[in-house]
Order: sequence, then structure tokens, then C-alpha cells
Amino acid sequence: MPNKISRRDFLKLSAAALGGLAFTPYMPPATEFPDSELVRVSTTQVSVHSQPNDASRIVAQVYRDEILNVYEEVNAGSPGYNPVWYRVWGGYVHRARMPKVQIRYNAPVLSIREEGQLGEVTMPYTQAMRFARGAWEPVYRLYYETVHWVIGIDSGPDGEPWYKLLDELLEIEYFVPTSHIRLIADEELAPISPEVPFESKRIEVDLARQVVTCYEYDEQVFSTVISSGRISNFTPPNGIPTRTPPGTYNVRVKMPSKHMGDGNLASDIEAYELAGVPWVVFFTEQGHAFHGTYWHHNYGVPMSAGCINMKNDEAKWLFRWCTPSASWEEINKATMDRKGFGTKVVITA
Repeated sequence: MPNKISRRDFLKLSAAALGGLAFTPYMPPATEFPDSELVRVSTTQVSVHSQPNDASRIVAQVYRDEILNVYEEVNAGSPGYNPVWYRVWGGYVHRARMPKVQIRYNAPVLSIREEGQLGEVTMPYTQAMRFARGAWEPVYRLYYETVHWVIGIDSGPDGEPWYKLLDELLEIEYFVPTSHIRLIADEELAPISPEVPFESKRIEVDLARQVVTCYEYDEQVFSTVISSGRISNFTPPNGIPTRTPPGTYNVRVKMPSKHMGDGNLASDIEAYELAGVPWVVFFTEQGHAFHGTYWHHNYGVPMSAGCINMKNDEAKWLFRWCTPSASWEEINKATMDRKGFGTKVVITA
């Protein structure tokens, strides 16, 4: 097992870690902090076009997890569902599979609460490592703005301080550099407008328009474009259609972090493993939920296997606003969730 860190060793390692942030082998090397916008390729490959349209000449290909500088955003008018293109080195890429990311390093925190703390990845990605069979081995890549349960701190494979994370699906532990995780303050989970009575909050989802709208006392307080479930005749092996089901529901369970996928530790980066999906609000017994999305920027188009994809910051707002409230004190640390009969959800086709 990795060694526990004494206070003296921690201070030494902290200084070393902060001095070598730009040279970590668990991220693409960064020798400076870019002030331009960055995007990550979140699919197998994306074509770089000579002009901001699909009909123009393809000049290059970029591949999963490459990080690109964005020099300009261009509204080209097409495709109509998502007309924004990014000007990158050599040409233009469509933004559908190019989520924005940042590079933000964090100072290590010496003491982790006994019941754990929530942490958010602040790098385009970080490589999680697991100590097993007497050696370190890679597990999953954890991506920008994913949320994870931090349960401790130890020395990592490079001898520097790494946070120990608990995977709620597999109930295993793995580690990431402390500099890649921002611990989430309790106040960030504080409920929004808790004084509004339960029956006076309502969430409406218009599948035709791909819009979610929230109401208090029949007054609109929030609205945004989402990506619901794909419309398909194919039924997955689990028997649950990919289309988001119309109907009237209520929030059932809220989880600040959820590992969605098959739970295969041997999977590569192309497999269906979505560790640390943030701000998950379940509303059906089958597992349909609102949640943050870090693998695309194609809102307004059905993209999911049935859930409602939202931008991460907007999913966090919804998580805090709807009932049951799920402040830090109210989350069950044993089950990593907050259960209860909550806000009404009305979904129309």
C-alpha cells in the first residue's frame, strides 16, 4: 500500500508539487498557463476544416483528448442546430464534440474530513492510478469539471501528494494528483430559494424544443437548452429505450457524483465509462436523470441514452434548487446521495 504522509513530509512534498506543476507526467506537458480558451477533443477524432463549414476541405484530424487553443468563435449559420465553429491552429473545428476546458492547479489540502469531501477536476483530464498487487497501474481518465469523493491523501506513484478517491459504483479506491483537484466548499451545495414551498417549484422539459424551464409560483426562474435522449428504434440490452420518456414525475434521488458506465477497470478511453458525472438528479425508477455533461457541447440535439444532459454549471444550479435539498449536511455519506420525494418534473414530447 502507499505510505501515509506525515505532516513534515507533506510540507516538503507540497512545496515540491507546487514547484513542478507544469511538468506532471499525468497530463500533457504545460510549461505556461495559456490565456486563450482551450477545448478538448471528446470523441475518437474530429476533422479540421479549411473554413467553418462541413463542405470545406479537410486539412487535418485531431484525436481524443488532444487539447486545442481556440483563437476565435465563429457563428457560421450552419449547421442550424449548432452553428458555432472554433478557429484553431490550421483551420476550424465544429464545437459539438469540443467541450471547453481549463488548466487550473490547486494547492494541496493537508486534512481531509473523516467522512470525505467532494472535489472537482480542474484540468482537461487527469490520469487516475490504482495501487494493486504491489504496483501502481492506470485506471480511468477523469475529466474537467467531473466531481469525485475525496477520502484521504497519500504519496502517489511520483512521490508527491495525491488525493485518494472512492469510486461509488465499484467501491474501490484510486488516486489523482492533489494539484488537479479543487475541494468543493460546503456553501457551494447550499440550497437555492429553500423558502419556496415544495408544491410551488416545478421543472418542465419540452423535448420538441430541447428546453428545460424551472418555475417558482408559476413564475419562470431558469431556462436553458438541453440534450435529451436519442430518438431511436434500437433498444439497448438493458431494455430501456434511449428516448427520454414523456410524463409527470418527481425528483427521487440526488447525487453530487455518479459513475455511469459498465465499471470495467480494464476499459480504454473509448469505452462507456463516465466516472464522476456531476450534479445528478434522478426522477424515474429506471434511472433517468438531469446531470452535468463533460463529453459534448451539442445542446439542442438529442444526444443521450435517456437522461437529460446539461451544462455543468447549469446542472449544479438545478441540483441546488430542486427538492429534496441536498446540502453537505443532508447528503448521506454512506450511500453518497440524498433520497426523498422532491420537485415535480413534467416532460412533454
